Amino acid sequence: MSNQNLFAALRDAFPADLDRTAVETDDGLNHSWRDLDRASAMMANLLDSLDLPPASRIAVQVEKSVEAMVLYLATLRAGHVFLPLNTAYQSAEIEYFIGNAEPAVVVCSPKNFGWVSKIAFTAGTRSVFTLGDDRTGSLLERASHMSDRHTPAVKGDNDLAAILYTSGTTGRSKGAMLTHGNMRSNAVMLRDYWRWQSDDVLIHALPIFHVHGLFVAIHGALINGSKIIWLSKFDPKLVIAKFPQATVFMGVPTLYVRMLAEPSLTKAQAAQMRLFIAGSAPLLMETFKDWQDRTGHTILERYGMSETVMLTSNPCGPDVRYGGATERRGGTVGFPLPGVALRVTGDDGQPVPAGEIGGIQVQGPNVFKGYWRMPEKTAEEFTADGFFKTGDVGKVGNDGYVTIVGRSKDLIISGGYNVYPAEIEATINDMPGVAESAVIGVPHPDFGEVGVAVIIAKQGAVVEPDRVIATLKSQLANFKIPKRCWVVDELPRNTMGKVQKNLLREQYKGSFA
Repeated sequence: MSNQNLFAALRDAFPADLDRTAVETDDGLNHSWRDLDRASAMMANLLDSLDLPPASRIAVQVEKSVEAMVLYLATLRAGHVFLPLNTAYQSAEIEYFIGNAEPAVVVCSPKNFGWVSKIAFTAGTRSVFTLGDDRTGSLLERASHMSDRHTPAVKGDNDLAAILYTSGTTGRSKGAMLTHGNMRSNAVMLRDYWRWQSDDVLIHALPIFHVHGLFVAIHGALINGSKIIWLSKFDPKLVIAKFPQATVFMGVPTLYVRMLAEPSLTKAQAAQMRLFIAGSAPLLMETFKDWQDRTGHTILERYGMSETVMLTSNPCGPDVRYGGATERRGGTVGFPLPGVALRVTGDDGQPVPAGEIGGIQVQGPNVFKGYWRMPEKTAEEFTADGFFKTGDVGKVGNDGYVTIVGRSKDLIISGGYNVYPAEIEATINDMPGVAESAVIGVPHPDFGEVGVAVIIAKQGAVVEPDRVIATLKSQLANFKIPKRCWVVDELPRNTMGKVQKNLLREQYKGSFA
């Protein structure tokens, strides 16, 4: 397996019977494993015909479709570098990404061709193709004339396979460079750790411009030769209706919350399912427990990043490294995955004792090569002994379970004391009538910075800000208590359901001016 093109590794895992269904779509189409092989060969031959420099970037901003997944596979197959872009990005953002990555090829939705092609050609991009979510576009037209046989490009573990731009909550987005080795090692390890079975079927309802949907979900199914039920977007009723035909579902916490609101979610409906996985944002304890009660299944929460793919996971079966532990513990992200070294360090860079909070650092074959064209930033984010500083704050218990407390940039330093928002949010979220909360730090003339809480009430419930503060005072140290509390209708989120605290900080920064 070692030192192999990621596409070749995935292709080796296809079942012997290539005429079996690989992907079944929500509009009634079935794609066989042979179809995936032939279509990716035709697209790879199209890329070859363009005579691109080796390891050219292929930037892609299109709606979710099986053809978009095939384009990803074709890019790997041809030995180029895949650059997925969020479909929500507007012209100024696209201009930055294209200017920074200098892609040789850009693929966009037909409706955006006018403005995207103008940006791309101005930046020196050679070719711009279109790809619609309805099997239309110049990419498919051109590829249809190509041969359906293709020998995958020879690629080693250290060769670049993809660049993922991180969300850029502080300053400009950075392009995380992931190699064939990074992603192949992670896919193989997760296949074993999550105990993928020969008859597993995955429900895919995530976007495919992000690690979760593109790498964890797609690689997981393909490296196991498992069928995918492909949904163009998340629809809670439809996902629940598909449970009897599937065994694995991966989602962000918001998706679980939306399914819990559906009366059709029952133990009987979920009886055929084997595994529910959650990640990309914190899973509330209430959602974790409600899901157990309603379905009889315990959600497996895991932790990863654009820079590292997956790092930790709650156990899927007994983990022999931790005394055969099997508990999927709510509020934790489980154990470091096999092959991943994880440590928690203090401000001095030294490891802290078990149970103490500090910065999370990791090392392993899945950890990225660095940030695209940012050598200084890359050097800054790695320690002298080669550990990547994740920017996440957390702790490791005596029993090995890892708990994420928040992002280091979300840490509030109030009057010299460190305040971790996740601890306060957990306390607020347990209060009657509270659906969710976000605690952020804002400037304060006396304390330098103080916490304020922004809360969403459950439907039909009334949450009194003064009562929230009073309850917190009875449970937490005084320096942790937010100085103000607001109840709002919704919190700003990114496409993966993460609360965008940078937007909240901007909104409330003048609270004590």
